[in-house]
Amino acid sequence: MTDLTQQKCEACRADAPKVSDDELKTLIREIPDWVPQVRDGVMQLEREYKFKNFKQAMAFAIKVGEMAEAEFHHPSILLEWGKVTVTWWTHAINGLHRNDFICAAKTDALLAD
Repeated sequence: MTDLTQQKCEACRADAPKVSDDELKTLIREIPDWVPQVRDGVMQLEREYKFKNFKQAMAFAIKVGEMAEAEFHHPSILLEWGKVTVTWWTHAINGLHRNDFICAAKTDALLAD
């Protein structure tokens, strides 16, 4: 499988296919720190990142926002003191699309920047 961080998000429409159970099992192996969960009936990917202080957490949240804007795919970002929680899902299909896994991998890669 191609490294998810090297892929680009594709435009997603309401009729785009959701990730199948088999695809989920394969893709989640590439982003092992992310937790698939169902919230309000919608499958999502979520990860919590910890930082030493609010300033570092805020800087990371800004990086996530900039990456999301570049991909034109936008997560939920919860910024707290020393913590950022990022949640990816595709609003257009009310579930997970390959784009969410691409962006989750790219979010992880931001830690190395």
